[in-house]
Amino acid sequence: MTSHRAFNVLFLCTGNSARSIIAECILNRLGRARFNAFSAGSMPKGEVHPFALQLLRNTNHQVDGLRSKSWDEFAQPGAPPLDFVFTVCGNAAHEVCPVWPGQPMTAHWGLPDPAAATGNDAEIAAAFADTYRMLHNRIDIFVNLPMASLDKVALQQRLDEIGTQQDTDTAPTSA
Repeated sequence: MTSHRAFNVLFLCTGNSARSIIAECILNRLGRARFNAFSAGSMPKGEVHPFALQLLRNTNHQVDGLRSKSWDEFAQPGAPPLDFVFTVCGNAAHEVCPVWPGQPMTAHWGLPDPAAATGNDAEIAAAFADTYRMLHNRIDIFVNLPMASLDKVALQQRLDEIGTQQDTDTAPTSA
């Protein structure tokens, strides 16, 4: 899979307030000029979860311009052509997605929803940090795939494997 432009990647979740937003920020950092990351939701909450924003600020991610938005924005004329679409929650994986122009490769990288975490602020923050770590690990593997040397079938297999990997390694919490 070769391209003269950066690959466009869309992370989907139902509410687009935590996991998909975090994934967008991580890929935009790790992927630099090779990837453009976006996020959206099937039923966007309309705002980014405060714990997600705090985590992203604490890990030195740019948060200006982050917003919870509908996946319909990416199925409209003039939307960036998508190369990859990853669902990061179970609900979005089972919903009927819009038809994406360009027939992007898709995979499910489901993770527990940190926005559903209960407990005190420290326990909730820990759930968000765990989500960040798991997404960072998966995205790090993704950006280091040898895209040019993988055929479509092999690349799809690797994308699916990333979504089922055991998230035991720790990722850096700041950069």
